[in-house]
Parts: sequence; structure tokens; C-alpha cells
Amino acid sequence: MEKWQKDFEWLRIRHFVKDLMQKDKLPDLNNILLLIGVREYGRPKAKWTKEEKRDLMNVAAFTLLEMEGYYQFHGLDEDGWPHFNMIKPFDMKGVKNQEEWLKRQIIKYFNQNVFDDANAN
Repeated sequence: MEKWQKDFEWLRIRHFVKDLMQKDKLPDLNNILLLIGVREYGRPKAKWTKEEKRDLMNVAAFTLLEMEGYYQFHGLDEDGWPHFNMIKPFDMKGVKNQEEWLKRQIIKYFNQNVFDDANAN
């Protein structure tokens, strides 16, 4: 994917989430990770604790890493939280590189899961 395509798709996702959540501002990477975590956890609620938000973002990150074979879904704990096992280490260096990788994975995630769901209705 070329840079302009990634930028376009990333902006498309940000606008989609902004409209879906009926917000005035475009969401950032962390907001979108949080939303993916809530979607993957499957148990939305009105208010999340700081620790729960961190856990939801971890669920999102593991889900995105799973798409590329770094982790594998292991199962749910007694509270319904998904757990993953590492298959191979993710050793990308640099925050900027990691953010760009996450954005590409989020684009892939939305194209495979969210936009297909939205178009089905």
C-alpha cells in the first residue's frame, strides 16, 4: 500500500469512527484501538476504568498482531477477557514504525471486519 493510500484509508476510518460515535473531533490511534478492544471483548458498557481501558487496548493490539501470526487466540478467562499466546516475537523498533504498522493493521482490520459488517446492513 502506498503512503497516499494508507493516509486516505486511515482518514476514512477516523471519519467513520467519528460519525459512528457522534463526536466533533477525529479519534486518534488510541481511541481507535480502544474501540477495537471493545468490539473484540464483545461486552460494551457505559464507563470503563483506566485499567479496563488499558486492557481493551491490549486486546486490540493482540488482535492486530494475531492477524500477522505473532499471537494466537488462546481462550477467554472467567470474566470473558480474551487471552493470546505468543507465536513469534514482534521486534519492530521505533515508536513511529510501530504506529505506522498499527495503522496498516487497523486498516486491514476495518476492511475485513467492520466495513463488511456495515455494508451488510
